[in-house]
Amino acid sequence: MRLKTTRSLCPVCNAILEAEVVEEDGGIWIVRTCPEHGTFRDVYWSDADMWHRFERFESVGAGLENPQRTSSPDGCPLSCGLCENHRSHTLLANIDLTNRCNLNCDFCFANARACGYIYEPTFEQVVEMLTTLRSNRPVPAPAVQFSGGEPTMRDDLMEIIRKAKELGFPQVQLATNGIKLAKSTAYVQELKDAGLSSVYLHFDGVSRETNPQWAIDQKVIAHCEDVGMGVILVPTIIKGRNAHEVGDIIRFAADHIKVVRGVNFQPIAFTGAASEEDVSRERITIPELLADIEEQMNGAIRKNDFYPVPCVVPFSNLVEAYTGKPQIRFTAHQHCGAATYVFVTKDGITPVNRIVDVDSFFESIDGMAEKLRKGGSLNKYKTLVAGVKDLNRSMKKSEQGNSAEFWKLIGKTLVMQNFDALRDFHWNALFIGTMHFMDRYNYDISRVQRCCIHYATPDGRLIPFCTYNSGPVYREKVWKQYSRDLDSDA
Repeated sequence: MRLKTTRSLCPVCNAILEAEVVEEDGGIWIVRTCPEHGTFRDVYWSDADMWHRFERFESVGAGLENPQRTSSPDGCPLSCGLCENHRSHTLLANIDLTNRCNLNCDFCFANARACGYIYEPTFEQVVEMLTTLRSNRPVPAPAVQFSGGEPTMRDDLMEIIRKAKELGFPQVQLATNGIKLAKSTAYVQELKDAGLSSVYLHFDGVSRETNPQWAIDQKVIAHCEDVGMGVILVPTIIKGRNAHEVGDIIRFAADHIKVVRGVNFQPIAFTGAASEEDVSRERITIPELLADIEEQMNGAIRKNDFYPVPCVVPFSNLVEAYTGKPQIRFTAHQHCGAATYVFVTKDGITPVNRIVDVDSFFESIDGMAEKLRKGGSLNKYKTLVAGVKDLNRSMKKSEQGNSAEFWKLIGKTLVMQNFDALRDFHWNALFIGTMHFMDRYNYDISRVQRCCIHYATPDGRLIPFCTYNSGPVYREKVWKQYSRDLDSDA
């Protein structure tokens, strides 16, 4: 059964092709035909029921008020900008500080030795990229993640972090393999003092078989705990390699809840020279990953505990209606990712939707926002009080005793705009999420046009994550344009 039409890529030549997303045999597939290389049928989502559940949360944004260019006559994803076809704000910006690295992972697409040249924008170019992100309207980009290569190989990293904070980024993140952080607590303290918010640590498992960096990762986590630096574990999940440890990774995170704020699973994207055999053997979809979590956690966390990214759009609607100020909206495509929060106590792990009827909760939030929009500023407080009483009905009966603390948190963050309260939430709560970035085998242009994770480039553009790394491969073009020879550092 055909569900929608879109555009995709030929996995051989990267030609842009008309495509169909179809439901067959309990799964969702993307099908297209290249005039030169024939028909391709690749898995899009492995669970049709879950695909339809996530569809209910679709939320298409309005895009930027100041897009960087008009749409290309050749259409997306050519001449990417962002252009007026893009429907989401920048929630998280990536800036590659270097393609140099002190590791050589076989699944990584960022490696100077493999490229044959060095990409490393100047400090001034990095500042220009940060300034572009903060000039987004109606809302400046709220978070930036410095990535690579390995960003800690730059001598001016602290200065770059300080500049990002100076320009107003509430969240400054570092994606790292942890080698340098493992060497010294003082270095982690220096990062924190510069203004770093959190460390996104490459973390592929809890054994030496799945994670050659296991000893290093444990040192990083210990050093971050010593200085109070939050860590998000980022495992690249590959079927047949480390998918059997996803439950153990979550348990490890829960055991280190004082420092680990979340686990962000990333199913492998085949952006390199992968064969169809590699894809068939190693591909893992979001539903498969969540099924593995449910099985390995013995049902303590279930597939249906997870929700798509745009489920939180009602929060943005409510805050905007209450404050009168434009808010960031999480209008990523509903099939790009999934997430939940779990509370970690001495008795174990409890997903948030065992405490709150999430569907009823979001319906109530939407209703409050609508009443605030219609009621005007004089009735704000009265509307909010009435709304909280309605929200209390979404608490599960078995958890009524916890409702006071839960709504105190909601009140502080939404009503009082005290986002420091979220830190209290994070001390006993663990974020568990997954983003499945696309490759040329499962590329869907409708997902690209809703992407919320954008790369900033030295030429002033913002480019959606999956376009930057797949299809026309903007990464290679940008890096090559602003590169220097490997010998130049000799």
